[in-house]
Amino acid sequence: MSASGGKVSLFNMMTFKVMTTFMSPPPEATFLAFHPQDNNIIAIGMEDSTIQIYNVRVDEVKTKLKGHQNRITGLAFSQTLNSLVSSGADAQLCVWSIDGWDKKKSKFIQDPAGRQSPLAGETKVQFHNDQTHLLVVHESQIAIYDSKLECLRFWSPKEVLNAPISSAIYSCDGSLVYAGFCDGAVAVFDSDNLRLRCRIAPSAYIPSLPVSGSNGAAYAVVIAAHPSEVNQIALGMSDGAVHVVEPSQDNGSQNPSSSSNPSLTGKQPRVS
Repeated sequence: MSASGGKVSLFNMMTFKVMTTFMSPPPEATFLAFHPQDNNIIAIGMEDSTIQIYNVRVDEVKTKLKGHQNRITGLAFSQTLNSLVSSGADAQLCVWSIDGWDKKKSKFIQDPAGRQSPLAGETKVQFHNDQTHLLVVHESQIAIYDSKLECLRFWSPKEVLNAPISSAIYSCDGSLVYAGFCDGAVAVFDSDNLRLRCRIAPSAYIPSLPVSGSNGAAYAVVIAAHPSEVNQIALGMSDGAVHVVEPSQDNGSQNPSSSSNPSLTGKQPRVS
């Protein structure tokens, strides 16, 4: 399933042909997610801040969820919690029951600087493999929330990793969090405590640094974790390139804040 400013398209992955298109803009679809128990049901986040629950089989919007104040930037289902979590450019999280689609809870993410006014900017969400803990990603922070939307762990850019966060994701086994930054750096954290394990400088995996982005360097706008190799990720870059990187993961004794090496252990990551 895909969308890029126009209709949503549903593809057959055996033939790679378009099976159907639906939901003509406006508003545009900004995020898509399949229901975990019924492939005919799709949650579609919209530019107008609503979430439309669409049934492909009968070509019908079953319900429209309202609770955000800006476009939808993330959707994540949990079968264990029987819930859909949504996030938006209003830096708000909402939890919806997938039985009756009623809103169970909502919360604005906290400002690292301690200001009371709500944050702005895209917020992304991903459930851990346990389907209970939630990774929340904003340019100002990465955080782990529980099923009641209580923030358990929190990390914000500082020291050698002081650029805004561009993307973050769990590793395939949920033990690590990979994060990209707008200056091209990539970091690896332990997911249980968000302790920094490894920092990769952009020069370690980008052959040349083309002019792209606010600081002149390409950076990862999206990260994908390998489905079976814990230490391997793909970085989708702002200049259109894709780098497959395998960071060094052995624990070194160097202080991450003072290390100028691509990784804490001083080893170059494998890049392809």
